[in-house]
Amino acid sequence: MAYRKTPAEINRLEAARERLISCATSVVAEVGWSQTSVTAVADAAGIAAGSVYQHFPSKAALAVEVFRRAAGREVDVLGEVLQGPGTPVERLRRGVEVFARRALENRGLAYALLVAPAEPAVGAERLDFRRRYRTLFAEVVQEGAAEGLLPAQNSEITAAALTGAIGEVLVDPLAAPDEKATGELLAELTAMALRCAGAPTAAHRP
Repeated sequence: MAYRKTPAEINRLEAARERLISCATSVVAEVGWSQTSVTAVADAAGIAAGSVYQHFPSKAALAVEVFRRAAGREVDVLGEVLQGPGTPVERLRRGVEVFARRALENRGLAYALLVAPAEPAVGAERLDFRRRYRTLFAEVVQEGAAEGLLPAQNSEITAAALTGAIGEVLVDPLAAPDEKATGELLAELTAMALRCAGAPTAAHRP
């Protein structure tokens, strides 16, 4: 008869796997993808490097899981804002502000998620998540146009422009933080997003 793990063993393995993901996320946030080795993650978790492979077949598999978890949280938060209460224009402004503020509060991880050099498997995940961001922005822009709050437009193109522009605007602030300029940056970024979608000037005000 094949050996079957007990519930206690399964729980222990799941807890160990979650700890590895958490430790790997912290290492990535500190040193980036290229400097995150299996040994560094194992050291952070207080285990032998070989033990990492009990949970992940390769460094790439671990990196992909780290990316999915971290980026997934950001997509969920953005979705809650963009699909929450308020007019589409208000939700768009809040969504951009919340996304940028969260990035600036966790700069190392945000830089890794958005632009830091990574192996192909992580790059593929990054493209997939960009599509998810675009879908969320497209929905709120389309809704705003349908309600007459935004001009008629191709919401997919606007969403792609917003996704790319927001990431590009954040690159330098994430790499070389200037805490004093954060408020101004958020104000300018949200104003840019609203202009891109064609919102009336009055809607630019926080």
